[in-house]
Amino acid sequence: MTSHDAAATSKPAPKDPWELPDVSGLVVGVLGGTGDQGRGLAYRLARAGQKVIIGSRAAERAEQAAGELGLGIRGLDNAGCSRESDIVIVAVPWEGHAKTLTALRAELAGKLVVDCVNPLGFDKRGAFALVPEEGSAAQQAAALLPESRVTAAFHHLSAVLLQDPEITEIETDVMVLGEDRADCETVQALAGRIPGMRGVFAGRLRNAHQVESLVANLISVNRRYKAHAGVRLTDI
Repeated sequence: MTSHDAAATSKPAPKDPWELPDVSGLVVGVLGGTGDQGRGLAYRLARAGQKVIIGSRAAERAEQAAGELGLGIRGLDNAGCSRESDIVIVAVPWEGHAKTLTALRAELAGKLVVDCVNPLGFDKRGAFALVPEEGSAAQQAAALLPESRVTAAFHHLSAVLLQDPEITEIETDVMVLGEDRADCETVQALAGRIPGMRGVFAGRLRNAHQVESLVANLISVNRRYKAHAGVRLTDI
C-alpha cells in the first residue's frame, strides 16, 4: 500500500467535543423575559456581551423590564422579539407554553428555538413532574413548530442566582438536547458565554422529559438545604 492509499483509507481525527462555534454576534430573544427565569437569562447573557431582546405579550411590559435591566437589552412584544432574534429562548410558564408557541409559528419559522420550560405541578407535598402528551415541553415545542429547529436547555438554573448582580460566576452545567448536533453546539456555546457555565450535549429531544422533571428534585434539594442547587456533570 502506498502512502497515498494509506492516507485515503485512514479515518479523520475525531472532532474535539469542546470545539464550539463563535456565537458572540447572534441576537438572543427571550420569550417570557419579564418572568424570573427569562429575566435572569436575559441579564446574564447581556452581561456577557450578547445582544438580547426581551419578549412579552405586552410590548410595554417588555420595554419596562428591558429598561430596568439595562445592558443594551431591548423589549418587544413576543412576535417582534421572535422576528428580530437569531436564537429564541422559550421561558414562558408551562400553562401558556402551547398557546404562546402556536401563535408564533410563523415568526419562529427557520429559527433556532431553545425550550427551557419545566412542566411541573405543585401540591402540599411539593413539586412533581408532569408528563405532556408529546412526552416533554421540548417535544411539544417541536410538534407545534415544525419549521423551527428546536433544542432544549437552561432547565436547571436558579432564577435567584441569575438575577443577583453581586454574583459574577454561576458554577453549573447546562444540559443541551436536540436532533441536530450543530444546533446543540450553538446552544452549548451560548451557555458557555456565561462565566462558570458549561454547555454539555445530553442527547436527543426524546430524552428531554427526565431533564425537565429533574427540576422537581432540585426544588426539594433547595428547600431542604436552603440552597440554589444546580447540576454539575463529572468526568468530562
